[in-house]
Amino acid sequence: MERGARRVYAAARRPETVDLPGVVPVRLDVTDEESVRAAAAVAGDVTILINNAGISRFTNLVSGDPAEIRAEMDTNFWGTLAVVRAFAPVLVAGGGGAILNVLSAQSWHAYPGTNGYHAAKAAQWALTNGVRTELAERGTVVTGLHLGAIDTDFSAGYDGPKGDPAAVARAGLDGIEAGAAEVLADAWSAHVKRSLAGDPERLQAEILGGAV
Repeated sequence: MERGARRVYAAARRPETVDLPGVVPVRLDVTDEESVRAAAAVAGDVTILINNAGISRFTNLVSGDPAEIRAEMDTNFWGTLAVVRAFAPVLVAGGGGAILNVLSAQSWHAYPGTNGYHAAKAAQWALTNGVRTELAERGTVVTGLHLGAIDTDFSAGYDGPKGDPAAVARAGLDGIEAGAAEVLADAWSAHVKRSLAGDPERLQAEILGGAV
């Protein structure tokens, strides 16, 4: 509301849990296409779409349960794509609008025990880049927001340093306002992005050494 929004929708599988003052709760399960279509019909005046749904089942690719890996892909990749496809006509009808996909520094690096998540987030990053090219001619700005661990329920089991969710949210909104293709919300994401130009074994050695 601080940036002039007339209405803010907060989507959740259990909308009764949404207790943010001033927002409109909407039922949404990104893995259920009927639910996605219904949400797009309810929120037909949206001009900014933020895709923040994500799960990690802490799986490895070789030894992990394939069902858990599929669940990660279903939410992080297929769920994001379903929401983008449903809301793209809404955004275009409103003049173009913007999409912000919440990604991860793990879009770019592997880590033992979370490689199913890594693969799903890498796919979501590719999805973001592809959607950006497809929607550019329709006037829709598509921004990818990369971040490390932040202090939310998602990272409750992580013992390392965590960023401020409010700061990350501001960075994402600033990126949308600037029409940026990509936002690096913290120093760790910026470091990982820079490392992509080097030998991947160096970054992997650093990560396995605990510098995450």
